[in-house]
Amino acid sequence: MSGTKKIKTALISVFHKDGLDELLKKLNEEGVKFLSTGGTQTFIESLGYECQKVEDVTTYPSILGGRVKTLHPKIFGGILGRRDNEGDQEQMASYEIPAIDLVIVDLYPFEQTVASGASEADIIEKIDIGGISLIRAGAKNFNDVVIVPSKAEYAVLLDILNKKGAETDLADRRMFATRAFGVSSHYDTAIHSWFEQA
Repeated sequence: MSGTKKIKTALISVFHKDGLDELLKKLNEEGVKFLSTGGTQTFIESLGYECQKVEDVTTYPSILGGRVKTLHPKIFGGILGRRDNEGDQEQMASYEIPAIDLVIVDLYPFEQTVASGASEADIIEKIDIGGISLIRAGAKNFNDVVIVPSKAEYAVLLDILNKKGAETDLADRRMFATRAFGVSSHYDTAIHSWFEQA
């Protein structure tokens, strides 16, 4: 297959944990290392898997009431670094930026929060920043990175892992990127519509 890449490290930061356990089991069997934040990290460890904290990589804790967790050059550099670009690779080595091959993320439930009749303050807090940025970064660098932008894609990735092991080809990664931009487009459209009506 053209452009085959091995998944060695996965960044996992999700709001919805249901359905994640089966995927984690398969990734762990394939020797994939886990990197995560907060509740997702606790969930991964509760299943008996080792998981490195994002803050151990960035040296920053989750700050501003959880508004800033993953937004850091060591995380985004690990996703956006081009594996076939010598300059990128030299900088990643120089700044000790770990390569991230798989990003599994979903977004705060903005539309559900609006539908629930929540206050404006609560709705504003459900505008995802880190998650949408991770989705866009992973999708942009689909040449090297697999982006799983919602729990709807867990089964799709699991099927690929069961067939090929922890390897994807370029067509797989481009398919995930296409779905990822669909997710981000829908999300931003919902936010835009709420602001217009508010």
